[in-house]
Amino acid sequence: MRPPVYLDSLATTPCLPEVVEAMLPYFTERFHNPQSAHPPGEEALEAIETARAQVAFLIGAATPRDVVFTSGASESNNWAVKGVATMARSRGRHLITSRIEHASVLEPCRALERDGFEVTYLEVDEHGLVDPENVRAALRPDTALVSVTHASGELGTIEPIAAVGQVCREAKVPFHVDASNTAGNVPVDVTELNADLLTLSPHMFYGPKGVAALYTHRGVRPRPLMAGGGQEDGRRPGTENVPLIVGMGRACALAQRDMQTRVERLLPLRDRLLAGLEAIQGVRVTGHRTQRLPHQASCLVEHVDGESILLSLIVKSNLYAASGSACSSRSGEPSHVLESIGLGPDVSTGALVFGLGIDTTVEEIDFLFRELPPAIERLRALSPFA
Repeated sequence: MRPPVYLDSLATTPCLPEVVEAMLPYFTERFHNPQSAHPPGEEALEAIETARAQVAFLIGAATPRDVVFTSGASESNNWAVKGVATMARSRGRHLITSRIEHASVLEPCRALERDGFEVTYLEVDEHGLVDPENVRAALRPDTALVSVTHASGELGTIEPIAAVGQVCREAKVPFHVDASNTAGNVPVDVTELNADLLTLSPHMFYGPKGVAALYTHRGVRPRPLMAGGGQEDGRRPGTENVPLIVGMGRACALAQRDMQTRVERLLPLRDRLLAGLEAIQGVRVTGHRTQRLPHQASCLVEHVDGESILLSLIVKSNLYAASGSACSSRSGEPSHVLESIGLGPDVSTGALVFGLGIDTTVEEIDFLFRELPPAIERLRALSPFA
C-alpha cells in the first residue's frame, strides 16, 4: 500500500522537529519543578516565561503576563465563558454566542443556563457568517460576555471578528474569541480583533497536544476554575507542564516566522481542492468560497454517507480526512454546525472536511481526485435515494 495521505490537519498536526527538539531536555535532564527555589527550578521557570513571551508575540499581546497556560483549548474556552460569567454576576446574567461554536463554548453556556443565566444563540448565514449587527441587536444592559469563534473547522469560514469586537468594545462588554483554528495559521492580533480574551491551541499549528493558552486583557480577569496553588500568577493552580509549554512557545515562534510562506503555499492547494470538489457531480462546497482558512476545504456529497466515503478512502487508498469536527466525529449525532447553515440530518451526513498540512503536495490532491469520485459513485450506486 502506498504511504498514507493525511488530509485531516483540522483535527491535529504533527509536532515539527524543532518543537520536539526544544521539548526533549525538559523531559530528562531539565525535569525540575519551576516552583522550586533552586537554580534548576529557576531555569525551568525561565523557560516557561520565554514561551509565554513567544505566545504573546504571536498574537500581539501587550505583555506576556496576559497569557495563561492551560491543558487545552477546551479548558481555555470553558474558563473564558464560566470565569467571566461568574465574575460578572453583578453586571448581569446574559451571554451571547453563535450556533456554530465548539462544544467547549456551547456546553458551558448551557450549564450556565441551568444556573439561571440567559444565552442568546446567534444565527449565521448560509456560509456560516455571523452578522456584527445581529450582535449589536442582541446586546442588553445585563450582557456579561460575547463569545464568537474566529473560524469553524467544519466550514472554514473566517468570521468578521474585528467588527464584532468593535461592537462589544463600544458597549463595554467583554469579548472572547476562540481562535483555535486560526492562531498560528493566519495572522491573529488581539488588538486588531478587539479581543478581551482569546483561546489558542498549538496542536493545530505543529505544536504539542495537552497544552494551550488563554489570553486575557488586563482589564478582564476571569475567575479561576480551580483552586489549590499559586501558579500562573494565581490564576491556574497545578505544577506547570514545562516540556509542553516550551513546545508551544517554539511552535508559536516558528508560526510567526513562517506564516506568510505557509499561507502562500497552502492557498493554491486549497483552491485546487475546492475547484476539484465543485467539479464532482452531486458535491456542494460548504463555507465561504474565499473568506476561509487557507488550509481547509469542506463539502456535502448528495445521497452518500460521509463516514462511508471516509472508510472507503482509508481501506482502498490509505487516505485520511474527516466528516466533521474531530471532537464530535465519534458521537454519531448530526453536526450542529451544518444544521446552523440550514442543512438537515438527511443532508449533513454527507459532509467531508479536508485539512491541508504544510507538507501536503499537489500530487496528493490529484491522488484524492483519482480516488474520491469512484468511491462516491460506488456508494451512490448502493443508495436507495440516488
